[in-house]
Amino acid sequence: MANLQTALHQLREERKQSQSQLEKLDSAISVLEGLVGRNSTGGRRGAPSGRIVSAAARRRMAEAQKARWARVRAHSGSTTRRRTASAGRALSAAARRKIAEAQRARWARFRAQQAKKAA
Repeated sequence: MANLQTALHQLREERKQSQSQLEKLDSAISVLEGLVGRNSTGGRRGAPSGRIVSAAARRRMAEAQKARWARVRAHSGSTTRRRTASAGRALSAAARRKIAEAQRARWARFRAQQAKKAA
């Protein structure tokens, strides 16, 4: 029973020490946050950064950007096509056969090495 009391006492002491360390860390963190808040150019946490723009102004900005992109597309030519994943290069049947044979040879070498290690 005395061992349990001793263990309980030790655990309480460790808890007190940990709690005091946490308090010290919290105070250090708050000091550093205060320094960062003063030195940063962005302002305080939670405050909106940048300028506040009305919905009408955002609409005008969006329309102007669409017009700029339309001009870019008009100058680059309307016949340019974007390449999609399915429109990739086509391999000839002979090239696919060579690739498949090389891959089978690689796997055969790998399996032979694994069998040699296992033996």
